[in-house]
This record gives sequence, structure tokens and C-alpha cells, in this order.
Amino acid sequence: MNPKRKQRLMVVLFLLAGAGATVALTLLALNENLNLFYPPDQIVSGEAPTQTRIRAGGMVMAGSVARQANGLDVSFVLTDYEGSDFEVRYSGILPDLFREGQGILVQGQLGSDGVFKADEVLAKHDENYMPPELADMHRPAAPGGDAE
Repeated sequence: MNPKRKQRLMVVLFLLAGAGATVALTLLALNENLNLFYPPDQIVSGEAPTQTRIRAGGMVMAGSVARQANGLDVSFVLTDYEGSDFEVRYSGILPDLFREGQGILVQGQLGSDGVFKADEVLAKHDENYMPPELADMHRPAAPGGDAE
């Protein structure tokens, strides 16, 4: 094999190895950040993996919210109103929209005891939601009021 062809072969092999390493690192990063969503029925039936970071969603069951007297710890039950419900434990400040009967999304790990240990709680709202501060700004002026 002449030196020019050998040099070309080395460049091609180096480029292929670099491309392979790039693809492998990209897939590894994507796999680490992958959070699958599970509804309450799949969590109760055991389809959701334990000790793996996942997302779960449902409605906060009425009467299930229990806050610790001197801390940020709270536990509540997520349900789909079809008989599937599970306990969630969270330590932190809950979103303003969190309340019983509200749809929420939790992110964390499902323990082997069936209790979901959340490290993030997101409250869902419909497309008509408007923060109270903005709702006051959008109220129509009273008839006969001053127009500026």
C-alpha cells in the first residue's frame, strides 16, 4: 500500500471513530435525561420502574393532603378517579395552583414500597387560567366610568 493511500485510510478511520464517539455520547446524554410519564393505573399495576426517575400525573384526591406542622414535608394521594391511586411525598414549596381536585405532574422516584418520592411538583391549569395580577388588569371598565 502506498503512503498516500495509507494516509487517506487513517483519516477516514479517524473520522469514523470520531463520528461513532459523538453518536455514543449523544445517546448516553439523551438516555440520562429521559423521563417517562406514567398515569396512576400503570403505577398501581406495577408497570412503572422503581428507583428510576420518572414522571407521574393525576388529580390530587380530596382530603388526602397532609402537611407536616413544622416543615415543608407534605404527602398527598394522586388518583385517576377510576380506582387507581398512590401516595406521593414531597419536601419543598408547592406551586400556587396546587390544591385538592387539581391536576398535577410529579417528577421523582417510585419506591419499592409503592410511595412516590417527588423532587418536583408541577400544577396543571387549563388554557383559560390567568394569574390574579393579570386578571385585574383585563377586567372591563364599569359603565359610565372614566375612560383615559
